[in-house]
Amino acid sequence: MVKTLDLTDIFIDRNQPLQKQLYKALLNKIECQVFTSGSKLPSSRIMSESLGVSRNTIIQVIEQLKSEGFLVAQAGKGIFISSKMPNNISDRSFSCSNKEKFFFSESTHSLPDLSNYGESIRSSSYSLSRWPKPLPFSPGLPDLEAFPHNKWCKLYRQNLDRITISGYGDSRGYLPLRKRLSEYLRISRGVHCSEEHIIITNGELEALDICIRVILNKGDLVLIENPGYKRASFLFKSMDVNLQEIQVENGILNVDNLIKKNFAAKLLFCSPTHQYPLGGIMELKDRVKLLNWAAKSKCWIFEDDYESEFYSQKKPVAALQGLRKDAPVLYCGSFSKTLMPSLNLGYLVVPEPVAPAFIEAKGQISGPSTLLYQAILADFIGEGHFVRHIRRMRNIYQEKWVHFCTLIQSRLKSQAQLISPGTPMNLVIATPGHEDIKLSKDLANHGFGSTPLSTCYFGKTKRSGLILGCANTTTSQREEFISYLVRYLIKK
Repeated sequence: MVKTLDLTDIFIDRNQPLQKQLYKALLNKIECQVFTSGSKLPSSRIMSESLGVSRNTIIQVIEQLKSEGFLVAQAGKGIFISSKMPNNISDRSFSCSNKEKFFFSESTHSLPDLSNYGESIRSSSYSLSRWPKPLPFSPGLPDLEAFPHNKWCKLYRQNLDRITISGYGDSRGYLPLRKRLSEYLRISRGVHCSEEHIIITNGELEALDICIRVILNKGDLVLIENPGYKRASFLFKSMDVNLQEIQVENGILNVDNLIKKNFAAKLLFCSPTHQYPLGGIMELKDRVKLLNWAAKSKCWIFEDDYESEFYSQKKPVAALQGLRKDAPVLYCGSFSKTLMPSLNLGYLVVPEPVAPAFIEAKGQISGPSTLLYQAILADFIGEGHFVRHIRRMRNIYQEKWVHFCTLIQSRLKSQAQLISPGTPMNLVIATPGHEDIKLSKDLANHGFGSTPLSTCYFGKTKRSGLILGCANTTTSQREEFISYLVRYLIKK
């Protein structure tokens, strides 16, 4: 039986010439032998629907590739990859990207084996990698247009020529930043900390990586929320630990159920302030129960204080870490959502008695994070810009969130349901009867970001839906998105 090619991994940027993009994408796959000779292209109608490109554009690209000898038409059967390539194909094949060669060439069996972790992510049905450019509705992406770029650029120029930030720096991070951050965390989140046990990291995932290396041994039991943060699970699997999922109920971790299970765990990864992805907020009484259980069970808690600065209904209670002075909590936060992802700066607060081990691990893994950005951020916080920006964005995100929820409830109705209000930056909808990974790819090809809800589940039981960001969207984009989604869900 002739194989019909799958084109769902071709990404089309709506802001670039469509015909040129499609031509280059198809040609690259043919030259790299991703599309092998004799394989059949889908019909122009199916290609048009799948890629979101007009049939006329599809036909023009096909005709060009036919004229160059890469495709052949068989009457009554369709369009096929030619079995006889042009003479210059061997020269042109050097244009294949390394990514195409590595992931798609059938010759990879001759390479040495990957680790179990490497194989698991290589064969993953859905890539967690971002699209080449930020797309509206991508979860966790802040409103970059509203960022005070002028103030930031002024501080950048002021710090650019400072000799004191031209060296390697302290592995813990820039001291003025740690001082200002410790003050901010004490006031805003009730965190018990000083600059001596704050570590500035290259984002949240490095903070988790440090904790995993310092705390866990091979075979240790780690608990993680289900659904939960899939990137964290990949890090745990890379260390060959035993990963046990804990079911989330009504958007939050069920603490009573966790205690009843009597796990002999070494670490619990959780997001009590805004559970990811469902957005539930753990109540104070459950936080106290969880801390008491962790202390009694000798289990560390990695507290991902996810989007704690933004809230839609009520101000979240204090961080877990701040509710008990001897809490076995590793507290983590990031500036990616409060400011901008390109900063790639996060922070880790660790108990003072064990701080030296974490600081040394940070130094051995990556050394100090970029000093220039740390210095700019220290001034940004110190001059009050950070708090003012958070306060302003809290109101802006709330307005966007309310508008988006209203559109979903009034126009999608039976086609999709709002299953979690999430946070003012994100929300979650169910898409019953629709495969969410395919839907997410189709949305991306039309210029809309999303994360399939099913990719956040562990095990076989999954729920289909979409995690959608609304912080990085305009009113017209939200209306356009809903209109497209209505047409898509009805048509399919």
